[in-house]
Amino acid sequence: MTVTLRIEGSDAYTPTPQDTPFLRVGGAEAVTALVEAFYDDMELNEPALAAVHHQEPPGKVSRGSRERFAMFLMGWLGGPQDYTEKHGHPRLRMRHAKVPVGVDLRDAWVRSMARAMDQRGLAGPVRSYLHTRFSEVADFLRNVQE
Repeated sequence: MTVTLRIEGSDAYTPTPQDTPFLRVGGAEAVTALVEAFYDDMELNEPALAAVHHQEPPGKVSRGSRERFAMFLMGWLGGPQDYTEKHGHPRLRMRHAKVPVGVDLRDAWVRSMARAMDQRGLAGPVRSYLHTRFSEVADFLRNVQE
């Protein structure tokens, strides 16, 4: 399925195998930096969201969680599929089922990712595309009806 996002006043961005979000973001190092910025922001600004993640030491999301999300995100953005090769299909709903995800945690996740994208200087059509996709997935993972 191809998703085209049209934002008023900007060019539409439709990912292709030659023009993936992974490439537009800047590749593996840039995705890893985005993930680090995301978790650092979460720890600082969204304590309820950080609390549902494995922490080691207390107050710091574990290195394993950060590395696993970076690996997942690289593949999800159209880069190397190392996550799937190592862990199998992401099965996002199943993997998040043990955490009650309501509107509050969904919105906290989206806020942290938006601030991380700001910090990493993501802008333009790829930023708009990613914000929309991240928001859709965050809402898809809601398992608490409020």
